[in-house]
This record gives sequence, C-alpha cells and structure tokens, in this order.
Amino acid sequence: MAEIVILLAIEKIGIALTNGAANQASALFVMYGRQLLELQRSMDRVVRELRVMHDFLCQMDIRNRNKQVYESWLEEVRKVAHLMEDMVDGYLYLVGQEHDIGCCFYLNTGFKKPRYLLSLNRIVFNVKEIEKDLSHLSETKNRWIPVNDGDTSNSNYIVKMSQDLATISRSLDEDLVGVEKKREILEQWLAGDDLQCSVIALLGMGGLGKTALAANVYKNEREKFECHAWVSISQTYSKEDVFQKIGKELSRGKASVLSNTMDMDITCLEEKLKEFLEQKKYLIILDDIWTPETLADLSRVLIHSGKGSRLIFTTREHHVATLAPRGHILTLEALAEDKAWDLFCKKAFPWDTNHECPAELKPLSKKIVSRCKGLPLVIVLVGSLLRARENTVGEWRRINDQLSWELINTQSLGHVRNVLHLSFIYLPTHLKSCFLYCSLFPEDYLFKRKKLVRLLIAEGFIEERGESTLEEVAEGYLKELIDRSMLQLVEKNTFGRIKGFRMHDILRELAVDLCKKNCFGVAYEDKCERSLESDVRRLVLHKLKDNHQPISSMYQLRTLITLDKSIPSSTLLPPLCEKSRYMTVLELSGLAIEKIPDAIGDLFNLRHLGLRGSKVKMLPRSVEKLLNMLTLDLCRTDIHELPTGIVKLKKLRHLFAEKTVDPNGREFKWRSGVCINSGLGNLTNLQTLQALEAQDESVRHLGELRQLRSLRVWNVKGIYCGRISDSLVHMQYLSYLDVNASSQDEVLLLDVCLPNLQKLTLRGRLAEGALDESPLFQDVGGQNLHRLSLSWSQLREDPLPSLSRLSNLTQVQLVRAYNGEQLTFLMGWFPKLKLLYLCDLPNLNRLEVEEGAMVSLESLILVNLSSMTEVPRGINFLTSLRYLTFREITNDFFTSLRQCSAIRGKWRYTLRD
Repeated sequence: MAEIVILLAIEKIGIALTNGAANQASALFVMYGRQLLELQRSMDRVVRELRVMHDFLCQMDIRNRNKQVYESWLEEVRKVAHLMEDMVDGYLYLVGQEHDIGCCFYLNTGFKKPRYLLSLNRIVFNVKEIEKDLSHLSETKNRWIPVNDGDTSNSNYIVKMSQDLATISRSLDEDLVGVEKKREILEQWLAGDDLQCSVIALLGMGGLGKTALAANVYKNEREKFECHAWVSISQTYSKEDVFQKIGKELSRGKASVLSNTMDMDITCLEEKLKEFLEQKKYLIILDDIWTPETLADLSRVLIHSGKGSRLIFTTREHHVATLAPRGHILTLEALAEDKAWDLFCKKAFPWDTNHECPAELKPLSKKIVSRCKGLPLVIVLVGSLLRARENTVGEWRRINDQLSWELINTQSLGHVRNVLHLSFIYLPTHLKSCFLYCSLFPEDYLFKRKKLVRLLIAEGFIEERGESTLEEVAEGYLKELIDRSMLQLVEKNTFGRIKGFRMHDILRELAVDLCKKNCFGVAYEDKCERSLESDVRRLVLHKLKDNHQPISSMYQLRTLITLDKSIPSSTLLPPLCEKSRYMTVLELSGLAIEKIPDAIGDLFNLRHLGLRGSKVKMLPRSVEKLLNMLTLDLCRTDIHELPTGIVKLKKLRHLFAEKTVDPNGREFKWRSGVCINSGLGNLTNLQTLQALEAQDESVRHLGELRQLRSLRVWNVKGIYCGRISDSLVHMQYLSYLDVNASSQDEVLLLDVCLPNLQKLTLRGRLAEGALDESPLFQDVGGQNLHRLSLSWSQLREDPLPSLSRLSNLTQVQLVRAYNGEQLTFLMGWFPKLKLLYLCDLPNLNRLEVEEGAMVSLESLILVNLSSMTEVPRGINFLTSLRYLTFREITNDFFTSLRQCSAIRGKWRYTLRD
C-alpha cells in the first residue's frame, strides 16, 4: 500500500523537475541560482531513493502483512512520502505565484529579504531533512526487516498460500446451490463428441465458486477419462513444479513413465509429459490462472491427440478466459436472492431437516444474506459462523450490525479476506490506487465512466502512455479492473463502450479497511461520531450529521467530494479555500452554494472543481489564477457569463457550462450555453466544451481547439455554418457534435466530413436534400456514426432511405424532425439499431416494419404521435425487442394496442391529457 503513496510522490516530483517548472523557477529565482540548483539536486536524489523503495515494496509478499515491525516501518515511509509531496506542492505553489514577486518580508535584524526567497530556503532545508529520513529508513529496513535472497522463497510461499486457498475452495463443492444449469453445461462440454483437446474456461471474481464447481464436476466425471490431474496455480507459479505435480497426478496409483520425475530437468519433463499425454484421453484442471502467458506456458505440453481430452481452467481475468474458444467460456455470476437464501439456510441451520430458518430470525437473516451480495464463499462462511452462535435475535442483530468488522477481523472468515486480498495484491500499483479510490464511495454507488475518469486524472493516478490521451489511458485502467473482476460492469452504451459500473460490497469492505490503515482516504458517513484525523488526504462525505464538522484540520486535505446535497456550504467552503491551500479535487455538485469566495483563487493546485447543479450565479475573477485546472463543471448552475480571465486556464481539458431552460426538453431552446467573448483560442487543450453560445468572435477562433472530442454549440445562425464547418475540419478527434440553431427558421448546413464522429445531434431546420448532400450523412463521413438525433428539422421527404446508408447506427431519435405521414423500415435497414425514439411527429399516421428490418432493436419509444390510430404494422418482426413504450397516445391507438396479440403484455403506455 505504501507503494501507492510513494508512486504519487515520485510523479509529483517529476512535475516539479520538468522543463516548464524549472524554467519558471529560474525566472523567479534568477538571483538565487545556487539555492535553486541545490533544491533540484536534492529532489532528484529523493526521487531516486523513492523509486528503489517503490520497487522493493512491490516485491514484498503477503507474509509481511500484519507484522508489527514491517507495518511500523511502512507507516514511517508513508509519512515521509506525504511530507515530500507537501514540500513539492509548496514549491510548485511558490513558483506559480508570479504576482507575489516584489513583496517583502522584514526581519527583526533590519535586513529585508523577498518572502519567496525565505520560502525557498525553508523548502531546501526540509527536502534535505527528508533525504536524511529516507537514508535512515533504508538503514532501519536492512537492520530489522528480513529479506530473502532471490525470489524462490517468496514464490514458494505465495504458491503454498494459493494452493491452501484452493484446497479450502475445493472442499466447498458439496455446497453448490444455484449453479445446476452451469454444471449441466460443463458436463455436456466434457462429454461432447469433439475429439480434439477442448479448452474450457470458468470465469468470475474470487469467491463466486469457480473452484467449487470445477471440483464437483471433476469428482463426478474424472473416471470417464484414462487419466486426470488437478493443479492449483498462482501468479508466481513455478513451471517445473506445476509439471511435476501434473505428472504425479496423472500417474497416481499407476506405474508409468511419469512415476519418477523429480530428477528430470524442465526440458526432459516437458517431453515426458507430451509423450505420455499423446497416448491418453485425459482431463486436466488448472485452477486459478492469472495471465495469458501462464496458460500458454503450461498448455505447450497438452497434446491434441484426437482422443477427446479436456482442459478446464479457472480464472478471475477476462482477458485470460478469452483464450478458450468462443462458446466454451462459462461466466459465474452472483447467486439470485432465492438461491442465496437457500445456501445460507443450508449452512446456518444444518441440523434442521428442511434447513428452516426460525421465524423470529428471518428478518435479520434476510438482511445478512443481502449484505453477502450473492457471493457463495461469503454466504457459506458467514452461515457457518452463525451456526456456532446462539439462535437469538440479540446475537444475530449484533452480527448484522458488525458484519463489516467480522469480515475484517474474525479468524473463521480469514478465507474470504485471503481469497479477495489475493486479487488486490496482484494488481499493478497504478490499478491499486484507482481501485481504492472507488471504495471511498457508498455501497452500491453507480459509477459513471466519464466522471470517474476525470476525477482519477485530477488525482494524478493516470500515467502517460505513448500517444494516448490521459482519458483513454484511464478508461483502459477501468476496463482492466472490470476484466480482473475487481469492478462489476452494470451498463454499456448502445455501441459497446463502458457506461456504468459498481464495486462489489464485500470487496469494498476490504478496500475501505486498507484505505484507513494506509491513510489513503476516508469515507465519512452519518454514523461517524468523531472528527477525522489530521493526516486525511482524501475525504468523501456521504452523509453529514446536523451541525457536525468532520474536518478538524484542513491543511493536509487534497480531495473533498460531497455526496450529501444538504451539507451547509456556508460553513464548509470558506474555510476550505483559506486553509486547504493544496486542494486538488473539490467536487461540490448539488450543494446549495450561491457564492464562491474570492479565496478560491489561492488553491493553486486545484485541478477539478465541480459545481454542477449548484445555485452559483457567477465565478470570482480570482479563478484566473487556477492555472492547473483540468476540469471545470458548471453545468446546470445559474452562471450566464464566465470571467474574461477563464481563457488563462491553458491546461483546461473539460469545460461544462450549460443551463437548462426547459427541464422537459420540449421547447425549441431548452438549454443555453455561456459566452466566451475573446481568447477562446488560448484553450488549446480543451477536449470537452459544453456548451458555447455562438458569437462572431468565438466562432472565428473555434478551429484553434484542435483537441476537442466533444462539442456542443447553441444559438447558431445560418451564416455561422460555413465558418463552423471550416473549424470542424481541424478537429480530427471529434467524436460528439451537438449543434443547435438560434431559431426555428435558421437553416443548419454543415458541409464537412468527420470520419471519427460517433454521436451527432442537430436541432434546427435542415436544408432540402441535406441528408443526401451533406458529407455527415454519407457512407464515408458517417461510417463511425452510432448515435443520431434530429430535432425540429422540418423534413418533408422520408429520411429513412438516406439514413439507412449509415449501417452502424445503434440509436436514432427523431423529434419534430419529419412532417410526412408515413415511415417504412425495409428489410436489411439499420441492422445494428438498438434504440428508436420517435417524438412529436404530428402528421405521422402510418409506421411499418418489414421482416428483416432493425433485427437488433431492443427499445422502441413512441411519444405524442397524435395522428396514429393503429399499432405499427410488422411490430411482431422485432424479435429482439425488450422495451416497448407508448406515451401520450390517443384512445383509438390504445384500443388498437389492446387488440394486438403480437405484443400483448409487453408494453407500457400513457394516454394524452
């Protein structure tokens, strides 16, 4: 864990030593080059020492967990790393305060020195002291913390622990509940007529019962094979050791060429295994594979002898499971509520014939089972724990109230901790910080990819990788955590990109404990009674008790995220701005904030400021000093105009500043943006601009924002379209474009080809033939277009023939877009479309779907189609349909709907007023 803190300190020092910071410092301290050079050399030595410490900690294995000497040493390392981060922040703050040059500080002796020079001398002194502390810590480590030569001992220990855990998991094979179908599928695959060596993967997070299921099937099916073997693997496995165990298992009870392999070298051992297996029909289980390389390594000896052999491997890693053939990956999921209850009762009440839960214990038992979140391993062990306790309401209430503590501290639940902790141990350092960060949010919190990505970047957790943006790297981190079963995917957008995900509650409990022990961050809930420790760096306020102030010392605070909208901002924001000088993330969305203090400009380190949904009417001029700002979220505030100095924030990547005028979205101008009258071209790092009010000056410089990925523009006049088109040509990365006309009569004509565009929204009148003539809607220009929304377009001709050329569309919305009477979807059109939304089309009286059209459609939503009196013809051909909604329908349409047998019981509706 300390390696996370060290890595962040290393990255922070790297920022301080970059050419930009060094040049700025040289200009500021032009007369004091010796002190500056001395400081930079000290920083360089410190970062080298920290890198060695980081590498050392990454090599330490789990034997040192909970060892007092090691933990005490780690605590001192963390303190020094945090102190170094403070010094670097102080240095960067000092270098950035160009406006302070010339201020003087008078000493008692009568001499005067610039204040910033005194600060520089203090930082130089403190960094030298940190050098001494690091040297002392290295000596202490060598004296008191045993380190084995080589990796053999460490590897053997982790292998042994993994195998012990696997042995315990295998013993749970009699407790299988709710996996009958998966067991049948697995048995069918084993008994299949494929004579080649079939490879089968069991995939799922730790504790889902992969090993138990494999063990159950292995026990029942192994005698159908000539030989069989079960071997538990770990991430630090020894190939030679694994091969020897396979050989021993295969020859168990039989005399064969594999009876004595202990003296063979690895090459000879591989050859003997190949020679033996090519003659046999075998079943081999490789339990707990962590990397593709491991499977490739071990499968070299598994001969495809054409005898119907089978290889099953279990893994927590999605990218490992994909090495099995498509159709031979069995993904285990959390148990359904009823199955989880059955398993719990089986373990908690084993002596009862029907495993019946006493009536007085049922409400508490249901709560306990719910908190296990369908994880079989946890249910089994918690049930076994309760079996040994008194069957009284008081005792079970106590267990329910302190279940989180029991999971962390009770010895009988140590198997849960170790199984899940292994997943954490094997995470790379950069993923550990992201995983722990997620645990600071509440149970069942639904994370949105885009927002979390922006927060992770602001925290400094994301490292640069080649030509990829930090946002792309961060998204890769989240995908990797999902693939490693550390986060649970909840939702993808219509074209397959991660949209929402959660953290499993049991994993979160363990991660929260790690956060507290390692001073990573704190999640503050209303049940907390005391103020937080002074060394808290990250604080997420879930719920704040009335008149309770959780922050006694704000100096160390780097991150504050509020999730409770009732928190009194008047007592929170002013002291934060005054005392938390190095604040990095300030997320206050939803709070009833009306005014931002001028002191906000002193938060030089601030990278993320979230005021979405607040009542702020204006920003102070001092925001122009926030030169490190990456994300400024002012969406749905009362701000109409930004300070002119906003264009000085040249590092700004995401600017959200949009006000909702009509919450229902039915008016033509239902939102508005903000004006940036001059200097827009300075914001060359912008990737998101939502939303800009189009004006002569801003439109003229729009093309200078060449890094834009997402752009929304309001109040566009027809005369601006040519200039906007010329600007869009330079935005080669643009994936989302939303253009809104200034009035219903203004014509939007964008003559530009945007091959990387994925989402397009046009609100306003389109010229006749625009769908056939504009490159946006052509095969080449729109080849990557997935989402299309047309509103108030005043189209007279049926738009479907033109739009059907865009074969990758997954979502289409037409709102007041078409004045015609009929829409017909022909066979083969829109093969990937998943959502179709038609709204406010007053003349549309006939909607027809041919067989073979929209074969992937999942959601059909029809709203306020006042002329329609019949259910769309051919709706029965939409066999993939899952959601069918009719809103504001007429009584005639409702009568037709009730008589339509093809969709009976599958729809929702509302009648017109």
